[in-house]
Amino acid sequence: MALLAFHDAEGPTGPRPAERAPGTAAPRAPSPGPTGPSAGVPDLSAEGTADPGDAVTRELTRLLFDGNGDRERVHAPWRRLMARDAFRHRPGLTPAQRAAQSYDRLRLVNDTLDDPVSLATDPALLTALHEWAAIVDGGGGLTTVASIHYNLFLGSILDHADPASRNLDDFASLRRVGTFLCTELDHGNDAAALETTARYEPATGGFVLHTPHPGAAKFMPNTSALGGPKSAVVAARLLVGERDQGVFLFLTPLTDHDGPLPHVTVEPLPLRPNAPVDHCLTSFDHFPLPGRALLQGEHGRLDADGAFTSSLGNRRKRFLTSIARVTAGKLCMSAAAVGASRAALAIAVRYGDRRHVSGTRPDRRVPVNTHRTHHGRLLEAVATTYAMTLLHRSLTAAWARHSVDDRDDLERLIALAKAWTTWQARTIALEARERCGAQGLLPANLLAGFPEYIEGTITAEGDNLLISTKAAAELLHRPPASPVAAPGPPDLADPRFLRDLLAHTEHAFHAQANRALRGGPAHDPQGRWNTASGPALQRARVHTVLEAADVLLAALAGAAGGPAHGVLGDLTALFLLGQLAPHTGLLLADGHIAAQHVHEFPVVIDDLTHRLRPHLTTLTRAFDHPPEYLDALPMLRDDAVGRHAADAVT
Repeated sequence: MALLAFHDAEGPTGPRPAERAPGTAAPRAPSPGPTGPSAGVPDLSAEGTADPGDAVTRELTRLLFDGNGDRERVHAPWRRLMARDAFRHRPGLTPAQRAAQSYDRLRLVNDTLDDPVSLATDPALLTALHEWAAIVDGGGGLTTVASIHYNLFLGSILDHADPASRNLDDFASLRRVGTFLCTELDHGNDAAALETTARYEPATGGFVLHTPHPGAAKFMPNTSALGGPKSAVVAARLLVGERDQGVFLFLTPLTDHDGPLPHVTVEPLPLRPNAPVDHCLTSFDHFPLPGRALLQGEHGRLDADGAFTSSLGNRRKRFLTSIARVTAGKLCMSAAAVGASRAALAIAVRYGDRRHVSGTRPDRRVPVNTHRTHHGRLLEAVATTYAMTLLHRSLTAAWARHSVDDRDDLERLIALAKAWTTWQARTIALEARERCGAQGLLPANLLAGFPEYIEGTITAEGDNLLISTKAAAELLHRPPASPVAAPGPPDLADPRFLRDLLAHTEHAFHAQANRALRGGPAHDPQGRWNTASGPALQRARVHTVLEAADVLLAALAGAAGGPAHGVLGDLTALFLLGQLAPHTGLLLADGHIAAQHVHEFPVVIDDLTHRLRPHLTTLTRAFDHPPEYLDALPMLRDDAVGRHAADAVT
């Protein structure tokens, strides 16, 4: 794994730290005292504060961002970058101007890196970029173009044989922006059946790239001239003579400063206001490519005489090997969803502390966060977000060290986690927006943009339902691990006991799915799967939640004896109770809980919510957003214009 150094420069937020060797921690510098709404917020890097709440915040921040001791290398550079004025909301931009702004911000990201190409080989740093880029205004645009350029484009080139033989300087400097063309208008979820062709030409040793009909047009990559000249990695069916060898990737120039190159047609699609990217339909008309355009590897290569060899006899496996970079892409989509969720909650909680409403007496006004109907929903979302963040950390670390032996199982879990995380993030972002009322609808307050961007993560790098269904079918052949009974009597506030109940739930859905599969219509594989798919998908979801529960419990064990242990224990129990609540009937029927426990569920949830309420702000301050980020939001400003006339700056 490469270690990247970041350029340090004078920016809008003041001097940046002095340059240091790659991978080494920067010395801690005194933080200037914040003004306005951030006044009194502790410097989370400071040591020795006497405030126990500050100690809890620091410990929670450490658990969320520094589990592997690399917070300074992985998160701090992106956090500092997103604090700069260039990433603040700019009112009055047209959708096209916002799309152009996404590329301007991409260049700011690129300018901070000593070796931009190596970012694609560092899963922790790459996914952290997505976490932090997703929080900014228009973050959907920046995150999308960054993900495509660094992960799908550069990552695909680096994953294939002999990438060192290619000159990547234009892409490292962003003289050319990289994009990725795989899915087609007629082939999205079934991309293995795509129809774009790249025919080998023996006379030249090159290829002819062609779109045979409108349904084979590439849909919907960022291929316009916006942002500068572009090249793409294009997935196309390799034809050698009369033989279809399967889908491979081809490095293809698309545009120059004047627009599309000859033989390339680019049709812009409507711009999405809250995810400003220049999506297009892209077609090729017998576009000649040199022989070196083919990204080769053990899964397939052509020799000088045009003879094809492959270690894989199955064309589908060749396709999956060619586009293997989408697994890292799933981690990136999860990271963006997690980052957006944390930002949405930090904004909503802070606004709920500031927004006062009538209290129990006519002469009394209280923060809206005082109400259980308000803070209870936010605490549930915060608990889920902690689980999402820690699960993402665990899977990113596992992917960085994975081997051939565990790759298949890990890819399945990453796919399931991407689906669960992005679905949860959509719910969380909508909840946070609603808790802020009309202020949450104003673009300058950012909350309205998060749900639309998260919708993109649900579909990108594999549609959630499709990848969940595939994983659920595979899990039917892998019985779940036996539950490990928690010691002592049943206790609905004990995270270990709740984890045990969750494991029993997974077993129950696994058994249901297998019974349905065996009892389905004979000689009808589709019919049998249809009867089993419901409980199979339930099992896959619970399996994912169980993985999240395990990393939460590991973090809880790591916090033992520390200031955050009690808060994190209650938060873990609240998360697990929320996940188990829909399955109490199943657990009761199977004898894992008694009738009294069903009645106790809402009581225990309410008690945990009551205990956690004083820590709600602490829990979201631990998300460590820069003061410059939150202080810039009109509804969080002290002045009356900021609070009451945010629409004047939208």
